[in-house]
Amino acid sequence: MLTRIWAIVALAVVAASSPASAQAPSFGVDFSWEGTAACFDPKSPPFMLSGVPAGTKRLNFVMKDLDAPSFPHGGGTVAYTGQTHFSLGAFSYMGPCPPSGQHTYQWTVEAQDTAGKTLATATVAKKFPPR
Repeated sequence: MLTRIWAIVALAVVAASSPASAQAPSFGVDFSWEGTAACFDPKSPPFMLSGVPAGTKRLNFVMKDLDAPSFPHGGGTVAYTGQTHFSLGAFSYMGPCPPSGQHTYQWTVEAQDTAGKTLATATVAKKFPPR
């Protein structure tokens, strides 16, 4: 019985350490409001990406105001050629303009292949204006 348990443990260790079971890093996004003017600044904020999946050919960015979700801020699509940083103004959209106080804005980024199939999605949310 003990030999059988050790055999199962050994198989589990081998399977866990094999490259086939290794997971790719998860797709992540972050951004900064630095350089973004209030009220409909059309220049997208700078973005930083990590774990972009293999086969990604374009990135689709969409911003949503979590405090006024029906307001259409839009976003943009950019070609992906391996870069992990997108500078201020990489695309145009309708920037943040909270009517009073701060609003929380969420960016969703979809990594897409050449056919437009979504390979992975990442989200991040921050308040504007930052304090």
